[in-house]
Amino acid sequence: MLVVSGASGRLGRSVAERLLARERADPIRLLTRTPEAIEDLAARGADVRRVDLDDPATLGGALDGARRFLLISTDGLDRRVAQHRAAIDAVGRARVPHVIYTSVVCPEPSNPAAVVETHRRTEDDLRGADCAWTFLRNNLYAEFQVQEAREAAASGRLVHNRGDGRAAFVSREDCAAAAAAVLASDGHEGKAYDITGPESLSAAELAAIYAELAGRPVEPVAIDDEAFVAMLTGESTDGHLAYGARLVTSFGRAIREGFFAGVSDAVETLTGKAPRSVRNVLAAGG
Repeated sequence: MLVVSGASGRLGRSVAERLLARERADPIRLLTRTPEAIEDLAARGADVRRVDLDDPATLGGALDGARRFLLISTDGLDRRVAQHRAAIDAVGRARVPHVIYTSVVCPEPSNPAAVVETHRRTEDDLRGADCAWTFLRNNLYAEFQVQEAREAAASGRLVHNRGDGRAAFVSREDCAAAAAAVLASDGHEGKAYDITGPESLSAAELAAIYAELAGRPVEPVAIDDEAFVAMLTGESTDGHLAYGARLVTSFGRAIREGFFAGVSDAVETLTGKAPRSVRNVLAAGG
């Protein structure tokens, strides 16, 4: 039994679809808060279970019989570590031998990206658990650049706080392909893979791609973190907007400081296919 959490999310669904499409498919169990969202996958043979990591009682029996478990990181930063610990506790009770976790590149204390601390703590929790682990350390999703490209093309400016830093943006679909490959094959215990795109791009290089695809000039404009937060929030006093602005700004700073620049061959090694470029993702509309 191969088990996938967060199966109704974009990454989880893509992983599940790849597993179900395999010719010699293992039994697949999909965990989600919204089973109704993946009824089509249940119709294709997946065992769908309702699991809410905010309610550990829903994990009862969900991991029984699992050979490998893909723990897809949850989206609530304030609750993520506790949610992941609930899943890891269930792994121990069910004696799951191997957990694959979707982490982030460079989960070091010095990395200023706001998501890093939660990933680092979950990696530490898995190292201390009674199971083998594999970390899939994903770079930033190339699909997130689609909206940025549209806005830059409309305004003629790519305003950013990345300085001269670079990022090896990776397609979510390539992350899914890598995760499915690891989940369905042997020999990945104790390994951490950096899942990246094929090239590391600066803001100036992104602006050139945006301009080429839009058929109009796009000027890269570098500003500091404080100005970037102010640009994102404007005159609003909405706390949620301010939180989101600081989150986005933290990624720009991390890029500026070199934490997302590394390029690896993990996607091609694991899947047999080269990862998609940002240009290709944008040309396909994400």
